[in-house]
Amino acid sequence: MRAVMSPVVETIAAWRRLPQVVWLLTGARAVNRLGAFTMAFLAIAVTARGFTVTDAGWLMAAFGLAGIVSRLLGGQLATRIGKRATIVAGLVSTAAAQLALAASTSRLALGVAVIAVGLAFEIYEPASQSLISDVTSPAARPAAFGLFGAALAAAGIGAGALAAALGGLDVRWLFVADAVTCLLCALLIAVILPPDAATVLPVAEVPRERGSWRDPLLLAMLASGTAFAAVYLQVMSTLPLTMARHGLGAGAYGLLLTVSAVTIAAGQPLLSSRLAPVTAMVAGYALLGLGLALNAVASNLSAFLAATVIWSIGDLLLLGHAYALVTTIAPPGAAAGYLSVYGTSWGIAGLVAPLAGTQLLAHAGQAWLWAGAAACCLALAAVQPRLSRAARRRARASQPVPDLSPARGRGSTAA
Repeated sequence: MRAVMSPVVETIAAWRRLPQVVWLLTGARAVNRLGAFTMAFLAIAVTARGFTVTDAGWLMAAFGLAGIVSRLLGGQLATRIGKRATIVAGLVSTAAAQLALAASTSRLALGVAVIAVGLAFEIYEPASQSLISDVTSPAARPAAFGLFGAALAAAGIGAGALAAALGGLDVRWLFVADAVTCLLCALLIAVILPPDAATVLPVAEVPRERGSWRDPLLLAMLASGTAFAAVYLQVMSTLPLTMARHGLGAGAYGLLLTVSAVTIAAGQPLLSSRLAPVTAMVAGYALLGLGLALNAVASNLSAFLAATVIWSIGDLLLLGHAYALVTTIAPPGAAAGYLSVYGTSWGIAGLVAPLAGTQLLAHAGQAWLWAGAAACCLALAAVQPRLSRAARRRARASQPVPDLSPARGRGSTAA
């Protein structure tokens, strides 16, 4: 028992040492996460309002492309108007777009609203992530981002319950609920989060985004992050289709998502405190691959549940480390820009992953789809030590060199 409690105590102690800003951001983001379950119903809302499945696919692709723009815009705004203002603006814009989506009465209005949601949805992320890096030391960042991820997982459990409670209502009310949580989160940030005026750079001093796009190490991390996102999004796009082939419907899939959220929220204090970041990431990718590989042969709910627990433990071990690495290699003042570039991995994957996954499932079958996803995870585990070593070298090279020359002030023996 003592051996089990020790990492829990260590992790909780590390969380308690984190700055108050991290806790405020985490709490506000958890509130917002309660309403974010509506994104899973976006395709349903679109098809229910007259779009064909094919048209809905194109509209979802447009949503993913808008998310890339949103992420880059969030990075630019964070450095120009400040992080708190960017977070509030992004959340309020998302709420407005969600309400417009709920109120739309024509296909054109609905399509415009979906794209508007995509343009606003990611503005929050670079500012919040870079603010966490601003107020924590490099050694504390994995714990900070881990707390962030664990809180989102815990909120995901509540989001599942909220989805079950509201699922029988008109789907438009789900987007109203999401808009309300966005506004509550924005209010918490605006009222409680300290101002960050000191971190706002004059326009002439804002780091050029082109510099981050030319950084080969960042681009390598972006490629790795895109591969991970493409694999992970199969859980959202093709796992329910895989389960449907075995007679398992939406209720069974919802149970899997709940089990995943519980695993991540409960396991965070147990599994990540004593592992070095590179070890945690390699083990995380390996376990993620193992769990997805089990999906290749699963045919009943018990098998899918076992696979979910394993890949969720892998996801848990990965929490926070990638973002901490990105902030490590970013030049001073450029963390928001670097995080916004890295965050486009999810938008890129959102364009590619559903199409690739559904084509593989339809033409190659369940085994090839999930075996391919597992192989991609193993490849990520293999390249991660090299990326981590390069990031550490970059961090050491960017540290100021101490002045070891003899002092020439009072008391110096120099001539």
